[in-house]
Amino acid sequence: MARLAAHVWVGAYLARLRAEAIPAFVVARGDDTAGSVLVRVSTLDGRGTIYQRRFDLMTGARRWDVLEDGSDGDLDAAVSRQRRTDPDLWVIEVEDRAGRHLLDQPGLD
Repeated sequence: MARLAAHVWVGAYLARLRAEAIPAFVVARGDDTAGSVLVRVSTLDGRGTIYQRRFDLMTGARRWDVLEDGSDGDLDAAVSRQRRTDPDLWVIEVEDRAGRHLLDQPGLD
């Protein structure tokens, strides 16, 4: 299966969030073609979760796993660590009190 260019996936993801009235924005723009993506979900109470897409080498399946869960300070530190090791990284911030992110929906893996 061909992999979507990062900017295409990001645009489609932001459009799906908008369709559900979930505010989101790009915090850091990565490489248009091959950049990885972190999704930071803020519940607007000083806490949140960061999701990172992983590939299962055995099955080839893609899934979203929790990279960090905690305070905004914890999440800031995790994003900084990841950006230091991967300058092509995209970071998307989703703001939703219920923690909705839609990453579990079909087509977003």
